[in-house]
Amino acid sequence: MIAEAETQSWIQNYLACQRGVLAALPSESIGQVIETIRGAGANGRNIFIIGNGGNAANASHFATDLGKGASDRTPHRFRIFSLNDNTPWMTAVGNDYSYEDVFVRQLMNYAQTGDVLIASSVSGDSPNLVKAMEWAGAQGLETVALVGARRGRLAQTARRVVVVEDTHYGRVEDAQMTILHLVCYAFMDTL
Repeated sequence: MIAEAETQSWIQNYLACQRGVLAALPSESIGQVIETIRGAGANGRNIFIIGNGGNAANASHFATDLGKGASDRTPHRFRIFSLNDNTPWMTAVGNDYSYEDVFVRQLMNYAQTGDVLIASSVSGDSPNLVKAMEWAGAQGLETVALVGARRGRLAQTARRVVVVEDTHYGRVEDAQMTILHLVCYAFMDTL
């Protein structure tokens, strides 16, 4: 019975911390990201999203929701690509060049000035994300970083930054998925 009480206490504490993280999300910054995505969609621009680990899964989820659900509710179709989802290309680049290049090499083939790159990271310092973000900025892409409280190099490089003010990986990744859902549902719920 003691273990169950401790588990319940831990759960309640975790949820309280998560509520605090969500309550502190910067709505103005999220609104700017929504407008960036709105403009990209209306102008037929490509939207690319990248991340590692849990954020790679979030990237795939976002691409599905924006590409299917949000596109079904707007007068245009979103051209969204999760660069995490091309496993053969990523492994070839990682093997033949470097893991740092797995995203930038895909962008070199597909991205054009005016497209959008979103990178999602808890630390903000993943070398493969930073390299892609730096390249994208130099090529005239709109750049967006979703980062945790450490911010990292992504926050220094991206044009738009949304900071989740926590360093706990689970809480930050959950909040980042909430931000990505907000972007999608801005189109699905408001039109």
